[in-house]
Amino acid sequence: MDNQVQVRSDFANSLARKAGVFGARYFASISDLAIERKGAQDLVSNADRDVETFIRTALAQAFPQDGIVGEEYGNAPGTSGFTWVIDPIDGTANFVSGIPQWCTILACVRDDRTQIAAIYEPGADELYTAVRGRGALLNGKPIRVAATDGLNDGSLGVGMNGRTEVGAIVRFIGDLAMRGGIFFRNASGGLMLSYVAAGRLIGYAEPHMNAWDCLAGQLLIEEAGGCVETQSAQAMLERGGRVVASAPAIFDELVDMADRAFG
Repeated sequence: MDNQVQVRSDFANSLARKAGVFGARYFASISDLAIERKGAQDLVSNADRDVETFIRTALAQAFPQDGIVGEEYGNAPGTSGFTWVIDPIDGTANFVSGIPQWCTILACVRDDRTQIAAIYEPGADELYTAVRGRGALLNGKPIRVAATDGLNDGSLGVGMNGRTEVGAIVRFIGDLAMRGGIFFRNASGGLMLSYVAAGRLIGYAEPHMNAWDCLAGQLLIEEAGGCVETQSAQAMLERGGRVVASAPAIFDELVDMADRAFG
């Protein structure tokens, strides 16, 4: 493995856990949070901003030439060829409501591809990690996507947000139900993608996700033996895009469903 990637992977794994523990201090006192609404079903709190600052500070000290893109504070360009993509708290709606399904996400991109993923869920003390070409791990143990035969053989994660056309989601879920499937949603796209990598969900689909929500999870799924729609990491950084990922046996069918429902 490229030593530059290995060093950053080790750092990301440690930092994701530290940032999650830092965020959990705020979660323990949610009545004290200052919460703002950025849009429909789009909340931000002082915890989001403080955890992102915590992550950015650590990355800037360790890798001062790397770029950083974060949900709350935007883009800080770098010169090393590495760009970190971070979501300090994915699942803010859960976080501010006292629901422990939220996570801290770090991805690292080089040469238009995600090279490193680290997602930490403090509520379960679960750390999902991956390096391109090296497999995916959960708390240090290898994970694989589900060995499913069809959409009626497990739960499918479905995401939506304030930018999503409601009719598109209704069409997709209706089609899924007609095929004998059931859907799962927990308001954290990062966690649902992680659950696909761990074989807990058979797949995931969402009409539009931002890079900080999905790049890490997509790499986890690829490295766990799953299928992910091919995308340019740079394009995702610039404008986001559709996400479809699953166990291999249902991928083509899931893409067809997404084409029909989402366009």
